[in-house]
Amino acid sequence: MSEQAINTVAERLAEARRTGIACAPVRDLLPEGALDLAYAAQDVNTMRALEDGRRLVGRKIGLTSRAVQAQLGVDQPDYGMLFDDMAVLDGWEVAKGRLLQPKVEAEIAFVMERDLDEERLTIADVLRAVAFALPAIEIVDSRIADWKIGILDTIADNASSGLYVLGSTPKKLEHLELRTAGMVMESAGEPVSVGAGAACLGDPLSAVLWLARTMARVGRPLKAGDTVLSGALGPMATVQWGSVYEARIEGLGSVRAAFAKEDA
Repeated sequence: MSEQAINTVAERLAEARRTGIACAPVRDLLPEGALDLAYAAQDVNTMRALEDGRRLVGRKIGLTSRAVQAQLGVDQPDYGMLFDDMAVLDGWEVAKGRLLQPKVEAEIAFVMERDLDEERLTIADVLRAVAFALPAIEIVDSRIADWKIGILDTIADNASSGLYVLGSTPKKLEHLELRTAGMVMESAGEPVSVGAGAACLGDPLSAVLWLARTMARVGRPLKAGDTVLSGALGPMATVQWGSVYEARIEGLGSVRAAFAKEDA
């Protein structure tokens, strides 16, 4: 029954992605609190993506806000996969047909230069493994209609991932104070989200350590060249089509996500 439920969840979400039509929540198809089965459904669609020729280029961390964790009844973040076709160049327009119901989050991205394939890692291991940090905007999306999600929905749905944009100003960690780094994201000159590094699990590098340990445990360890989106520095903002969102992060510079007009 568990295997059947996993495949049913995976297929419902895959169909929503194929058709561009959001689906009903999938949490009712799984036992309450069955995070392992939700991740198994995510993995089914990860394997399908790899079989279809998509390339795994990194991971994203979600639920790094303590307030959001409390809201969804969990005490840890979640994770999803980043594929090559999810990357958007800084400032390039995203066509409406690529997304269902997007929102944007400002984040700090890390690019790895060493593998992290041991489960018993320390923060020193993470510091040695990171090549550089970048400003990033994650364009989150949900295949679940109206974003009516619970923890099982978002995990199964690849941690509600959509696309992502990386800035072009890589910085070495020794020049950064990430925990206190301030962030503001604006559209048309108006702030839409404000935050700081401490909003991301206390420190974005702590989030990366959690992810690295978790990925090693589940058999998909972080590798040299992988990109890690470490989690939101402030609240999500709902995308208005035809708008440009620019996030500025102290010490890291800026990055822009642009969205085509609805009738484009």
